[in-house]
Amino acid sequence: MKPRFLITAGPTREFLDPIRFLSNRSSGKMGYALARAARPYGTVTLVSGPVALKPPQGVTVVAVTTAQEMAEAVLKRFDETDVIIMAAAVCDFRPRRVAARKIKKDGFSGLLELVPTVDILAALGKRKQHQILIGFAAETNDLESNAREKLRRKNLDLIVANDASAMESETNRVTLFYRDGRVERLSEMPKTRVAQAILRRIIALRT
Repeated sequence: MKPRFLITAGPTREFLDPIRFLSNRSSGKMGYALARAARPYGTVTLVSGPVALKPPQGVTVVAVTTAQEMAEAVLKRFDETDVIIMAAAVCDFRPRRVAARKIKKDGFSGLLELVPTVDILAALGKRKQHQILIGFAAETNDLESNAREKLRRKNLDLIVANDASAMESETNRVTLFYRDGRVERLSEMPKTRVAQAILRRIIALRT
């Protein structure tokens, strides 16, 4: 039976008021490339934050905006999925309160209180049974130690780590950290080729 893939892509947006939001630099290109690369292997559902990308052919796309919406979309489909690739750059924090109206400059106190968003990957790591769970780590420093710690703490089978500078780039240079301790460093290449390389390794994990 062909595997069922669930892939996340893009950023999330966490609103301050009806106009302004917190977000990040993720373009969604890596996640969309992964969805295209996965399609020949099985069925693919792509849960996507707001991006300016064309939906991949043959892929079911679920559009979301906030971290909470992404969590709900992923958890709803998780039990019927075989491979989960969490490539989205989910915001780690959101404003504690969302203003009902636009916040005026002269009415802003200068303080913005933030609270953590739901940790989707950690929730999946606790819940997984037969699934293969893949995470991503975009780091600005201590890439290897941060990736290894995330791999262990979130009960992943594989984590794909790269420098955060790749977020808006057409290329990527990634390092793969496996659950069994293996490390594989790939050379810099277009994200389409990175996605194909990652998919080949994921399929190998299932055999």
